[in-house]
Amino acid sequence: MAINRPYKDPSELAPIIPLFPLEGALLLPRCQLPLNIFEPRYVAMIDAVLGSHRLIGIIQTAPVQPALTVPGAPEIVEVGCVGRITEIAESGDGRYLLNLSGIARFRVVAEVDSGTPFRQARVDYAPFRDDFTPNLGADAVDRGTLLRTLAAYLDANRLEADWESIKDAPNEALVNALAMMAPFGPREKQALLEASSLAARAEMLIAVTQMSMARTGGEGDGTLQ
Repeated sequence: MAINRPYKDPSELAPIIPLFPLEGALLLPRCQLPLNIFEPRYVAMIDAVLGSHRLIGIIQTAPVQPALTVPGAPEIVEVGCVGRITEIAESGDGRYLLNLSGIARFRVVAEVDSGTPFRQARVDYAPFRDDFTPNLGADAVDRGTLLRTLAAYLDANRLEADWESIKDAPNEALVNALAMMAPFGPREKQALLEASSLAARAEMLIAVTQMSMARTGGEGDGTLQ
């Protein structure tokens, strides 16, 4: 069953979870992903998890490697992130509007023939045990370079940001929020998800942003070749 407190260990999470394949989507621990659920199979998925663990695995469908293939279904990658439904509302027209709170990354062990209209898989959280520790490695983040790169990107694209909120954000929240919001392609999103540490994710975010701006003369295009 779901618990109304932070999960502290992989053993507290369900070993079999429904998968919600989303190309270009990124969910990270302790971040929020808003979702508008309208397809009947995913409405059925929400109905199923609301009465149990309230967990959903967000995973990419983009053709990035390595990929898992199921006949008649889109390819999915091996690593995703599980989230818990922490806010939900009914739209009145058959849709669900919800927020998914990221908990930890997982590796797909095998898909399960569950007989449900949505995909389910047995997953392993153990390789990402560090995800259960908030702010782990936050002191190693090169915050100054990250903020300078963000400022350059915003300036080049004539965008504005709430700098007071950005300056007040802890390193973990800052890095993960920027990674989720960054307009990069599926490969970049997956690389950011699989980064070995928070500092590595920040370095990758800086590098991808700088390369994007350099290639486009200062305006990022969101992808790497």
